[in-house]
Amino acid sequence: MSQGFSIELYFDPALENQVLKAWNVLARRQISTQLIEIESRPHITLFSSPFLDPARLESVVKSFVSKQEPLSLSFSSIGTFPNEKNLLFLAPSPTMALLQFQAQLCEVIKKEGIEIGEEFKADAWIPYCAVAQEVPKTRMAEAFCVLRELKLPVSGYAMDIGLVEFSPVREHFSFGLGNTVEA
Repeated sequence: MSQGFSIELYFDPALENQVLKAWNVLARRQISTQLIEIESRPHITLFSSPFLDPARLESVVKSFVSKQEPLSLSFSSIGTFPNEKNLLFLAPSPTMALLQFQAQLCEVIKKEGIEIGEEFKADAWIPYCAVAQEVPKTRMAEAFCVLRELKLPVSGYAMDIGLVEFSPVREHFSFGLGNTVEA
């Protein structure tokens, strides 16, 4: 049973490997393995919805990304949200290019009659890349210490955008930014 859909921003191979390194270290220390188990891919969620028709969005997203260039990203801090999910993440420096990219994508989706949830509206969206989910409360401090060893910032580029259904993760489509070649 699907829990929802999300449009995700994917990274160049070197940056993706830096994030995967964090996932693997946390898994080896038996702090968190959930992202690996659900076969997720390192990403920043640009939009999420419990219900949508992937076929309806494919050409819209493809057209949008064909007009975009790869985005420079620099993960410069580690964070968590004040909720019960015990999620740890790497936070990118919030550049104007990244914030505008996400806002423009949501505008395109909204024009298709798809509702944009509050957390994805331009003045509320927080960009982040999850590195651990459901970390036991007693191990949060240890997880932070492990992540501090990453030697931040880690930098690279956002290169692709994809629509996935979760959980487990199943990609419906993905397109390279600025890539007008048929996939």
